[in-house]
Amino acid sequence: MTYSAFGLLAVIIHLIVNYDVFHKRVGSSFPAVKRYRGFLISVIAFHITDAFWGFFHSHHLSTLLFIDTTAYFFIMGLTVLFWTFFVVHYLEEKTFFCTAINYIGRLFFMLQAGTVLANIFAPIVFHIDEAGEYHPDVVRYALFIFQIFILLNASIYSFVIAAKSEGSKKRRHLTVSFFGIAMICAIAAQLFFTLLPLYSIGYLIGCCVLHTFVVEDERAENISALKESLGREAMQIEELGATRTLAYTDPLTGVKSKRAYIDIRKQYEQKIADNTIKEFAIAVFDVNGLKEVNDNFGHDVGDQHIIGACNLICNILKHSPVFRIGGDEFVAILEGSDFEERRALISDFNSQIEENTRTNKVVVSVGLSAYKQNAGATFASVFKQADENMYKRKAILKEMK
Repeated sequence: MTYSAFGLLAVIIHLIVNYDVFHKRVGSSFPAVKRYRGFLISVIAFHITDAFWGFFHSHHLSTLLFIDTTAYFFIMGLTVLFWTFFVVHYLEEKTFFCTAINYIGRLFFMLQAGTVLANIFAPIVFHIDEAGEYHPDVVRYALFIFQIFILLNASIYSFVIAAKSEGSKKRRHLTVSFFGIAMICAIAAQLFFTLLPLYSIGYLIGCCVLHTFVVEDERAENISALKESLGREAMQIEELGATRTLAYTDPLTGVKSKRAYIDIRKQYEQKIADNTIKEFAIAVFDVNGLKEVNDNFGHDVGDQHIIGACNLICNILKHSPVFRIGGDEFVAILEGSDFEERRALISDFNSQIEENTRTNKVVVSVGLSAYKQNAGATFASVFKQADENMYKRKAILKEMK
């Protein structure tokens, strides 16, 4: 029963250790993961047949022992086949030697399956006597030696690839090579100690080592690469944000730029088309006398004149976005409290400007126009009306001089 208990314990350990592999939590981070999953499934199936083998043998159940041993050798052939598939796909080397290992694995499986089937009619691999005792036959030894040959070649192949690799990849490739050597030792021992679960022990130790030094190593490296990629992406987003901020900010005044105005105008046009905006107002501003200031005092003073005008606008419309859309032209879009108080705000602004007119300070003309839902207006028509109102105001301010 100890023999059977080890087989069941091996199945439980495999299911626990490789939980992530079976539940597909190991994906693109592990090359050839599907091949490895197929190999693990065949190994677990082998442990199950091995566990039953121990039970049937200890209870001398001849017929069941024969059936189980037949399945045992057949699944053993599958494990070797799937191992060669995994090695070839994982190492990702397309060479003659690689192709040879692939075909030798297939050849071994067909040979193993054929001899096991033939054994049903003539005892060439094993036989069970009348007392329910298992006896190996000559072909069994030949098949084990063939396995050793395949595993040895796969290990040499893995070792050669490891010699050309660097860093963690080198360690993983050496682990694949080590697995083959460990299984060779287990098979060699099984040749002489028939009634010990040495083959199963080799698979249990080898697969645990593979999971630790190959699967987990691949995952850790992938996580590290992912973090690095996310870091680069975050930096790019930050750079794009900084670029967007620069593009959307007027460099002279610090208010929003013409590009920002064009984008928000499109948003309002879409809201109007969708009938999802109830009301807003547009205020158009123009700095009076900027040309004279530039001509008489230079553009540096003219720039200060524009900044002063911008400050006047922002001090009045503290809750509305302000855009500089030209050299001396500004636009503000009023919603919320600024929209509700728009007349009072513009009146206060005009009072300040009229005072400036008398004291030869910065003079700015403003025109205002409101949008009302379902009134048939468009953003362009509201802007046009505000612009016309601005020019009317400009004319009034000129007469005050």
